[in-house]
Amino acid sequence: MSSSHAPNRVPARAQGRTGGGFLRPVPAPGAAPEPAPAPVTVREPLLRHVVGAALRRERLARGRTLKEVAERARISMPYLSEVERGRKEASSEVLAAAAQALGLGLAELLALTQAQLTDAHPATAPAPAAPAPAPEQPTDGRATSLLTHRTPRPQRPGDTADTMLLAA
Repeated sequence: MSSSHAPNRVPARAQGRTGGGFLRPVPAPGAAPEPAPAPVTVREPLLRHVVGAALRRERLARGRTLKEVAERARISMPYLSEVERGRKEASSEVLAAAAQALGLGLAELLALTQAQLTDAHPATAPAPAAPAPAPEQPTDGRATSLLTHRTPRPQRPGDTADTMLLAA
């Protein structure tokens, strides 16, 4: 036998290999379809990354150097740089000092962080509260005063939001 390939061996092209890659198999007629790929889950950003980015953005917007802010906040420059890059998880004292060195309060820095988180993940942002339904007015001409109180949006699983409607 003077064949270019050994008997009982199928050439590579016949096995479905061409150009180094594999061809996708074709399902047999009547076979069950392939399951859909799993949905891609979006990972929440780490808080240290978002806080660090907010600090850097505010520092640059104010035209301040890393050295100036670090000296004013009494933080080492390398440490502040790592906080801005999201490599270090800063304590609340360090964040407050850095924010104050930029002319911000800690609450303002955290509000900027919250805004960035809700912009990046609108599905996780709290939905605005729905307005309370308008109560029926009495038909006998009496005036009615109403006071509506809505409890805050639930913060923990199992909590519920309630609306109280008081009439006088």
